Amino acid sequence: MQCWIYRSNKQDEMYLYLAVRDQFERVPEALLTRFGKPELVMDVDLASRDKLARADITKVKQALIEQGFYLQVPPTVTVHLHQGDGL
Repeated sequence: MQCWIYRSNKQDEMYLYLAVRDQFERVPEALLTRFGKPELVMDVDLASRDKLARADITKVKQALIEQGFYLQVPPTVTVHLHQGDGL
């Protein structure tokens, strides 16, 4: 299963995976507006991989089959505050 990965020009570490190169018609307009201009980063053969760096490969494959795209969002940063930290 081949997929094409695009980087967002508006949001660091946000990537859009497509089942078909440059086929953005199935991606909701609101998502594309927030994503910005997609910049092709690479194409990947998911069939030859067991995992991806920051996405669950099973969820990516399922999303590509069902909706034609998968959105990888930046990891969240968790900040732990303790009483007495000056807040």
